[in-house]
Amino acid sequence: MTEMMFRDDAYLREAEATVVAHTPEGGIVLDRTLFYPTGGGQPGDSGSIAWSGGDISIATAIKGEGDAIVLVPAEPRVLPTVGSVVTQALDWDRRFAHMRVHTALHLLSVALPFGVTGGAIGAGRGRLDFDMADAPQDRDGLQQALNDHVSADLRVSEEWITQDDLDANPGMVKTLSVQPPRGAGRIRLVRIGDGDNVVDLQPCGGTHVARTGEIGTLRIGKIEKKGRMNRRVYLHLDD
Repeated sequence: MTEMMFRDDAYLREAEATVVAHTPEGGIVLDRTLFYPTGGGQPGDSGSIAWSGGDISIATAIKGEGDAIVLVPAEPRVLPTVGSVVTQALDWDRRFAHMRVHTALHLLSVALPFGVTGGAIGAGRGRLDFDMADAPQDRDGLQQALNDHVSADLRVSEEWITQDDLDANPGMVKTLSVQPPRGAGRIRLVRIGDGDNVVDLQPCGGTHVARTGEIGTLRIGKIEKKGRMNRRVYLHLDD
C-alpha cells in the first residue's frame, strides 16, 4: 500500500520516501508518495526522484495492484534499489495548474446543474460533458457566474463519509458514468464554501486548491455537441 501524501496536503512539493518495489515494466513503488496517479480525468503527476548516487525523471504516476501507486520513469534508467531512501520532487507548476482546473470544473458543474457524463483535466484547460440537450444560451452569464465564485475566494475543504452515507444521499454524485472512489468503505467529499454558503459538495479523489481565489480568471471555451443529449463544455484558465 502506498500512503497518498497528496490527500493530506496537496501543496507538498518535496518529500522523502522509501522504495518498496519495482514493477516488471520498470516502474517504482514507494511507501508514500506526493505523485497523484492518473484517474478521475486528472493526469498523473510528473517530476523527479533522487537518491544517493542517482536521479531519474518521472513522466507520470499510475495506479498499480491493490493500493500501490507506480511512478513511471520518463526513460529507461537504472532504478534505485528496494530499500533506498529517495527524495521526490513534483513538477509543481503542472500540478498546481491541474489543481486550479480541477476545482474550476467543480464550479462548472454547479453553474450547469446537469449530470456529468465525462471530463478531462489539463494544465491550462479542462472540459466536462453534460447530459443536456441544448447548449447554454447565456454564455456570458455562465462565465460571470464562474468568476463570481472565484472572486468570492471560497474555502475548499474535504470530509470523509461512509459508503452507507453516500448510498443514502445519491444526489451528491454528479458523474453518471464513473462511480466515486470507494476505499475501505469511506468516501472522500470535496466541499466548496462554508456554513450557509456551501456551493458544492461532491465525492472526489483529486487534488484541489485551498481557496477558489487561487484559480484565477476563467473563460468558457468551445461548446460542442457530442450527441443528442450530450454537450461538451471547455473551460480555460485565462491568465
